[in-house]
Amino acid sequence: MAKQTADSYDGSQIQVLEGLEPVRKRPGMYIGSTGYDGVHHLIKEIADNSIDEAIAGHATRVDVRILGDGGITISDDGRGIPVDKHPKTGLSTLETVLTVLHAGGKFGGGGYKVSSGLHGVGSSVVNALSTHMIAEVVQKGQLYRVEFERGGIKVPFKKVGKTDRQTGTTITFYPDPTIFKETVEFDYKWVVNYLRHQSYLTKGIYTAVYDERSGERQAFYFEGGIQSYVKHLNIGKDVVSSEIFYVEKQVEDSMVEIAVQYNDTFVETVKPFANNVLTPDGGTHLVGFRAALTRVINDYARKNSLLKEKEDNLTGDDIREGLTAIILVKLPDPQFEGQTKNKLGNPEVRRYVEQVMNEYFSYYLEENPDVAKKIVGKALLAARARKAARAARDNVLRKGALDGMGLPGKLWDCSSKSPSDSEIYIVEGNSAAGSAKEGRDNKTQAILPLRGKVLNTERARLDKMFANKEIVAMIQAFGVGIGDSFDIDGLRYHKIIIMTDADVDGSHIATLLLTFFYRYMKEVVEGGYIYLAKPPLYSVNRGQKKTYAYDDAERDRILDEIIAGRKAKGIAMDDGEDRIKQAGVTVSRFKGLGEMDAEQLWDTTMNPENRVLIKVKVEEAEQADAVFTKLMGDEVSLRKSFIQAGAKKIDLEELDI
Repeated sequence: MAKQTADSYDGSQIQVLEGLEPVRKRPGMYIGSTGYDGVHHLIKEIADNSIDEAIAGHATRVDVRILGDGGITISDDGRGIPVDKHPKTGLSTLETVLTVLHAGGKFGGGGYKVSSGLHGVGSSVVNALSTHMIAEVVQKGQLYRVEFERGGIKVPFKKVGKTDRQTGTTITFYPDPTIFKETVEFDYKWVVNYLRHQSYLTKGIYTAVYDERSGERQAFYFEGGIQSYVKHLNIGKDVVSSEIFYVEKQVEDSMVEIAVQYNDTFVETVKPFANNVLTPDGGTHLVGFRAALTRVINDYARKNSLLKEKEDNLTGDDIREGLTAIILVKLPDPQFEGQTKNKLGNPEVRRYVEQVMNEYFSYYLEENPDVAKKIVGKALLAARARKAARAARDNVLRKGALDGMGLPGKLWDCSSKSPSDSEIYIVEGNSAAGSAKEGRDNKTQAILPLRGKVLNTERARLDKMFANKEIVAMIQAFGVGIGDSFDIDGLRYHKIIIMTDADVDGSHIATLLLTFFYRYMKEVVEGGYIYLAKPPLYSVNRGQKKTYAYDDAERDRILDEIIAGRKAKGIAMDDGEDRIKQAGVTVSRFKGLGEMDAEQLWDTTMNPENRVLIKVKVEEAEQADAVFTKLMGDEVSLRKSFIQAGAKKIDLEELDI
């Protein structure tokens, strides 16, 4: 036999993966990641099948139970996965669906006219990536069961006997910790949000979740469907009209369902769905909706002389300011881009949506002239603000502003030209900024001082922002532009660090800055470039040695360690004395960053080896939007309720924002 060498390459080196082996070998190809998102994607793959039964009119409820032993059970009252013998595999259809890739009822065989599934790999992938899966199906009052272990059959398919239920499917699974090394723990809030969305999108379905670990439970039922969803998204916002435009129309073999309501904000919230799958990157249904909306409103404005003859048409951006809308299309053969289904590609869907919006939104405007005039009036204001903002932007963002020639005068820049190595500290107050400048690593750390509280951009358009020196300085420093000139590729620093005092005023300034980033530089937030610096609250001084504590608990832990060390050395102390006296130290509380000298600020808050940074993440855009509306909007009662509910949570990390 010829000896194999390192350079040899023949058929013996080609792997042929059978059954579910490819999934375990390359799980990321099937579920996107093996972290938190991947674990929860498993829930979606199973629960989406139950939702598909509801969409098809065969199920009325979906129940999720998070088990105390690390598993999860998803149950529905649909038809139940077929249990008859499959003609090709020789196994029961239930076993086939759960062990064979691309086996399912969503490939045109008549099982589903409409479904969220595309590749038919969902259930079998979950099986492959679980240590243990139990599948139970009820058909005509008879219970059938099969158990799996890492994708292989452990307990063969069998008929168990009679049950009180008539039909349904119940799947229990346990994510494999050898695959999901980051976590296999299910997040109750994720399940709640998922079920809430599915209930909004499938009117008349009841969904519920129960968490055995905490005893928490929640259930949803929305008779209004996506109208209820729009109403939910507009909570805390003044709406143009309490009436929601709604249409549901069959077009050829597809269904188009749209709900629209305007509010008084300056941001657009449009969520496009295809077969209940959110398509965050849009697609043909979103393109059709936007084209029709722009056309219908411009036609109405012209017809009713709300646009002057010499005025340009309103742009799509003008018309969508303050818009909240849900677009839901249901079609038999959705063409998504990739397994993650971020974008819909069916070309015919654009025509379907345009046709429905052109006809029915036109009727709505004609039948509701007061609402129509308010919508057009809001768009006209947006157009004027856009023109004013463009003029102001051209004034402050001159040519060369992004390559260092037009940077704000008060910016102390770093010498590095590599964005990945560069970071910028946004510092409250001149005193703190001076210490930061003196103590920084000027190769990689830039300092941008702010004076006072910046503009609340939740209630301001771009034209007002360009009149605010602090906002303009940030726009110039970051290099990404703003509005229609925004370009994330121009970002000059891959860490934007908000460094404010650890008090109420500091938290307020941080919130104002986060509002600006979230509303007008959302890609910077979503890209993970925003951080909050966490300065220490205390300095524990023992002779020449200083130890810093970032909260009360850490201060007490440091004191306890010193006391324990003194006791171990036999040093006598009065047990009646407080911790500080027992430890033989002095404790100083920092009132603000300005109290620290350059060395202290570097040691505690700027040195990459010692500092504590909180990365700002947007895990759930709807929740983030709602929180910013509560905190920075006009509705005082909402803000008061939020503060009362979180009064005991004084640590930013603990707040649900």
